Amino acid sequence: MMIGEERTLAKKLIQEIFRISSKEINLMEFCGGHTVAILKQGIRQLLPGHVHLLSGPGCPVCVTATGDIDSIIHLSGYRDVITATFGDLIRVPGSTSSLQKSRAEGNDIRVVYSALEALDIARQNPGKRVVMVGIGFETTAPTVAASILQAAREGIKNYLVYSLHKLTPPVMKALLDSGEVKLDGIICPGHVSTVIGARPYEFIPLNYRIACAITGFEPLDILEGINMLVRQIESGTPCVEIAYRRAVKPEGNLKALELMEQVFRVGSAWWRGIGEIPGSGLQLKEEYRVFDAATVFQLTPQDATEPAGCLCGEILRAAKTPLDCPLFGKKCTPEQPVGPCMVSAEGACSAYYLYGESDG
Repeated sequence: MMIGEERTLAKKLIQEIFRISSKEINLMEFCGGHTVAILKQGIRQLLPGHVHLLSGPGCPVCVTATGDIDSIIHLSGYRDVITATFGDLIRVPGSTSSLQKSRAEGNDIRVVYSALEALDIARQNPGKRVVMVGIGFETTAPTVAASILQAAREGIKNYLVYSLHKLTPPVMKALLDSGEVKLDGIICPGHVSTVIGARPYEFIPLNYRIACAITGFEPLDILEGINMLVRQIESGTPCVEIAYRRAVKPEGNLKALELMEQVFRVGSAWWRGIGEIPGSGLQLKEEYRVFDAATVFQLTPQDATEPAGCLCGEILRAAKTPLDCPLFGKKCTPEQPVGPCMVSAEGACSAYYLYGESDG
């Protein structure tokens, strides 16, 4: 809710967008947090009708492939394993089950808020192997890396990480290369950019002539970012601008990047609805393989088909909206989700359902 001076500033930004915007444009918000903020604040309704906001693959739980979910569920069935995971993942359906069902069957699955909390569980349970499920983009990877380094320093040998971390610039490139959806501008993710900075996005305006703006999550942040994008598009001068200057530096967070570089190597990853993207995943380096659940349990990255009728994959690519899905709000609700886009708090389907989006 905006009050006082914020409302005045927002009104000026909206007026400016109306003044300078003259043509049909598609802007993709990559981050699920942005999707939620845009729908919750009614930002789409404040913009000119020819400025379209499309939701992209910015929900880390949603883009985790069904096959990888199946591997996590398989891991949770080992009697000497405690599975530690972030909360949203519990209810995501795999091919035949979910972590929620696995826990109901008596397996030890615990919701944690950080990898260091999972490491503490390993300290307290020396007779168990504790597997931290590493889900997320560049935002969560540094803390998981820190937990591995701490485990190495302390000699904690029963702590393992199943790294399903994903990198954002490669999937942006994959979407642009596919040409499935025409984009004129990208609202780059706020939290991810606090880690990686602005420079990794520079290939987008350079090679694709597409505008980029990094924004925060307050209405004024998002409106300022949209204003930047419209200006770039109208003037024909695409670049990478930062509207989230209080948190994002061009070079990123060097300490966080150093942690990631120390522990992880870049490899392929499976993305729901997109497939395998080279150079878009993080795996543990050879010297940290003793902490690598994929190595210990001989797991390999894999894809799997979507649930029948679920359009989550197309929604993540912005080829469809939740309103296009025949299951949305009927067979698929937050109480009984069919796909992860309805499960996660950052999923587009969940956001549409909660905040009443009535048009795409």
